[in-house]
Amino acid sequence: MKRTNAISWEVYFMGIAHLSAMRSKDPSTQVGAVIVDDHHKVVSIGYNGFPKGCSDDDFPWEREGDSLASKYVYVVHAELNAILNSPRSVSGCTLYVSLFPCHECAKAIIQSGIQSIVYESDKYASTDSIIASKRMLQSAGITIKQSTTQVQIQVETKVQP
Repeated sequence: MKRTNAISWEVYFMGIAHLSAMRSKDPSTQVGAVIVDDHHKVVSIGYNGFPKGCSDDDFPWEREGDSLASKYVYVVHAELNAILNSPRSVSGCTLYVSLFPCHECAKAIIQSGIQSIVYESDKYASTDSIIASKRMLQSAGITIKQSTTQVQIQVETKVQP
């Protein structure tokens, strides 16, 4: 008899998004994203961090200060990293992401052809960025669904002597 308590696809893919977020070195916000096709195959994964070739030791992680002294003009968001790092088209795919996409990521999501988004947190829902994002995504006909599950990943690492 088969096991009946296996996790759902949603929990599985949100778990991958959370695990990916753990790669982010951002001290305040770690976001992960996974793009999945209609056959439940992972197409690409991303997390928030600096562009390839830009050392995370040479750029600021601060949230406050003028724009060149804060992370905001430098960091590539998890969703955009997943889109840019994909080895193939993401058209028709679903994006699982731990934080609702900002307006800049929404533009990339729409242009890439992603058809649906499953997100976990919407903690910035009242900001102009998220209001604009939702407006664009809805106008483009992208399905948006908040995950009904809470995924927590705990990873224990051991350093070998």
